[in-house]
Amino acid sequence: MAIEVNPLSDVFGAEILGADLNRFDDEQQFEQIRDAFLAHGVIAIRNQEISPEVQIAFGRRFGALQTHVLKKFLLPEHPEILVLSNRRENGEPIGVSDAGRHWHTDMSYTERPPLGSMLYAHEIPPEGGDTLFANMHAVYDALPDLMKRRIEGLNGVYDYKRDYEKARQKNPDRPPLSSAQLADLSEVTHPLVRTHPDTGRKALYVNEGHTTGIEGLAEETGRDLLAELFAFSTLPEFIYRHRWHRHDVLFWDNRRALHHALAYDMHYTRHMHRVTVAGDKPF
Repeated sequence: MAIEVNPLSDVFGAEILGADLNRFDDEQQFEQIRDAFLAHGVIAIRNQEISPEVQIAFGRRFGALQTHVLKKFLLPEHPEILVLSNRRENGEPIGVSDAGRHWHTDMSYTERPPLGSMLYAHEIPPEGGDTLFANMHAVYDALPDLMKRRIEGLNGVYDYKRDYEKARQKNPDRPPLSSAQLADLSEVTHPLVRTHPDTGRKALYVNEGHTTGIEGLAEETGRDLLAELFAFSTLPEFIYRHRWHRHDVLFWDNRRALHHALAYDMHYTRHMHRVTVAGDKPF
């Protein structure tokens, strides 16, 4: 059965109607969804009622899954799922309540950053909590030629620890990182301009959450260049704003998209499950 794919903006993004992810092994449906994912970069698969097992199984259709360093907030018995939630049980948080409150690309601080992230909305607030996405293919295409020449061949430096400590200062529910976690979080470098392995298109690959410097440049020079790139990449003409529906499965391509989760009234519940599909080393 054919599914319906409707663009959500002129920037990128599409909604998918008529799919049923409980049929995760349906080859025709999977190919249609994969084609939409590659064409649109962000896809909202509407009206899904799925279990953690189904979300994991569907995510694995795209590749192996990565687990997050914040072990405390992985779903019990299903460590492939990171819980993003402001719910509490017995007074303790069960998930990350303030995830993504800045522009970033998921787990870009790892040697092999994720192909994509798949977030399932169990419960959403009646207002607020939208997610912004920036199309980094369009950003790169729009860069002045002089800037393209300036950044070609340069590598960004990525570090999770700086961003995490900033978040901990604002949110005491975030646990301190253990010595074992810190050992897994050494700095890595990636090209400022990466090539999409499936489409061959170039994208600017920097984000204010995790890119801390530029390899080979003096600290101040690198900081100034990054600030210029950050500001350009989040201009309104590059951004799609996703307004969540309950039971959306939102799947975005981390190789070509930045995102930013907006705040919401914490009197309301926002409860989501995320699986992360492993990717390859940027080139």
